[in-house]
Parts: sequence; C-alpha cells; structure tokens
Amino acid sequence: MDFLFVIVFVLLGFFFVTSFRTSLSQNNLTTLKQLYFYHLLFGIYYYFFVFGDSIGYWRQAKTMTIDDFLYAFNEEQGTYFVYALNFIPSNILGLSYFTGTIIYSVLGFIGLAYFYKTAIDTIPNNPQYKGYNLFPILFFLPNLHFWSCAVGKDTLLFFSIGIFVYGIMNITKRIAFIILALFLSYFVRPHITLFMIISFGFAYMTTKRISLFQRVLFSTIIIGIIVSIFPLVLKFAKIEEASIDSFNNFASNKASLLNKSYTGSAIDISSYPYPVKIFTFLFRPFFFDINSIPSLLASIENMILLILTISFFRSNPITSFKSAPFVIKGLVYFLIIGAMTFSQSLGNLGIMIRMRNMFLPGLIIFLFWHFSNTNKEKG
Repeated sequence: MDFLFVIVFVLLGFFFVTSFRTSLSQNNLTTLKQLYFYHLLFGIYYYFFVFGDSIGYWRQAKTMTIDDFLYAFNEEQGTYFVYALNFIPSNILGLSYFTGTIIYSVLGFIGLAYFYKTAIDTIPNNPQYKGYNLFPILFFLPNLHFWSCAVGKDTLLFFSIGIFVYGIMNITKRIAFIILALFLSYFVRPHITLFMIISFGFAYMTTKRISLFQRVLFSTIIIGIIVSIFPLVLKFAKIEEASIDSFNNFASNKASLLNKSYTGSAIDISSYPYPVKIFTFLFRPFFFDINSIPSLLASIENMILLILTISFFRSNPITSFKSAPFVIKGLVYFLIIGAMTFSQSLGNLGIMIRMRNMFLPGLIIFLFWHFSNTNKEKG
C-alpha cells in the first residue's frame, strides 16, 4: 500500500506542476518541473539522514485512539493538531513514515510553486546581479527545500503562507486559498496567522491604487479578525497579559530553554544587542559556525543572501520598496515582523533556520523585485 500511495502522491505533484502549463512560459514550466524533482530529493534525503521531531509527528499519530483524534482535532493547536492531521494516513491507513515524508514534501512544494508563480506574476524583468540572473537560481537554495519537506509544522506553515500569498493577489477568485491558509496556520501556529493578517492587511490598506471604500471595508474586517485572534494567540503562547514585561519574559524564557546544551547548535543570544539578534536570525550560520556539511551549505547560502541584501541597502532601498506591489510589501512586512519577534526568543541555529524558512521566500522575492527595478533603471 505504501508503494501505491508514494506513486499516487508523486504523480499528483507532477500533475499539479503541469496545471500551470497555460499560465507559464515553456522555460518557466520546465524550471518548475526541475524544482519539483529537486524538492523530492530533499524529502528523500531528510527521511534517510535527519532524525528529528518529524518522526515523532508521524509515529505518535499511530498510537492515537479515535477519542484522542477527535479531541486533538477539535480542541488543540500546535503539536497535537498535527498529530490529528496525521492520524488518518498514519494510523487508519497504516502508511509508513517514508510515505508521510513524500506527502509532506509534495505539500511543501505546492507552497513553493505558488511563491514561484507569485514571483513571475509580480517581477517584470529578470533580476540580475553583476550580470548573473537571480531568477530562478535563488529558488534552488537548499534550505528553502530542506525545511519544507519534513513531516511537521514547518512544512504545513510553508504551504499555508505560499497559498495565502498567491490567494491574496486575487482575493475574489482565490478566497478558498486564503480561508484554507488562515485555517491551517491558525491551528498549527496562531501567531503566524496573526503576523500574516497584520502584514498583508497593512500593505493592502496603504496601497493607493485601491479605492478608499475598499480600504475602509478591508480595514474593518482586518481589525475584527485581529481582535478575535489576539487573545487566543496569547493563550497559545502562555502569555497571561499583553504587556511589554510579559512579552520580554516570554522571549527570555524561550531563549533560555533553547540555549540548553541538548539543543546541539545552541548559541547564547541573551547578551547580543537587538540588531545583532536580528542579523543572527537572518544570516547565520555563517562560516565561523560551520560544524557539518549542512551548516557549510547554509553558510554559503547566507553569504549570497547577505551580499544581495547589502547591495540592496546601497542602492535606493526606500524607492524600491515604495514602488513594489502590495503583495511584495506584505512579504517584507511579514519578514520584518518575523525577524523582530523570533530573533528575541531563539537561541539555536537549527531552529532559527527552520523558523526563518517561513520568511525566506519574502526576502528572495523582494530581492528579485529590487534588482529587476535596478536593472530596468540602468537600461
């Protein structure tokens, strides 16, 4: 049965790719196919060589009863909700962890494909840096695939954010994408849902091309959703009240917990200045952090992103941001909120990379926009 399901899901992923044949050029469609098989390779690698939380997400679901499933699905968020999602394939169907990894790899790729399509729909010219094409090369960065193929919350969130970004570019026609993304992200990590609503809501409301009536209506809806979700986010994070001290205590406790020796790649961020914490979240591990092949690859990737980011700040960054479409502005706001929040509470490089992966597509797509704009002005 496992072999059959693996074949079915791999084929479903391929048919999903071919569904873009009418909206993508032949070159872009070919690249998307390459990205798909490239992504599946990371899923296979993850299964054989990475032994982390993803195994527990699948195996724990095998031990659940029907009552456990109903309770977790209806009453819980976070880890237990993921157990509930895995209950049918893992427990009822009896599928193996390898099959689960393939299923999640296909889900993660769907999110990536919609980021890819978003880039094509919003970037007018092929961005270049010193004569090198950045698109689609940056979509092949290893960590973009490595953390979006495993069984667990990271892949589900990557999928949710990808379909949300694609959906919000055409709200009336893609409302189902937005509803699914908000539902899934809310039950996996509700604070990510809040970040998305604030980021893209603010970007939408400050876009001058949208009528005043639409902005007022959308603002009212967004504020209502935020007011409804915010207390639940505090409850999920176990923060008793929305005060500066409460948030600081939460961040300190979280950082302390993740600095324990058993976290492997722990670093002590408590004494870092705030800007250095943000830099650490965005661009480490760097070459002085290398202790394995994966950290070496991550260091090379971070060096590329850092060079491009420095180049961005040296060439009209404000003008570039102001001229960006609202969806790209939303991705930038989402990146900023994520970096400011998670840099305060994470003291483990591995966890930082995992968390950053949700925001990495926003950085990449904005860099595409900036260098596309820059090349256009030079031309």
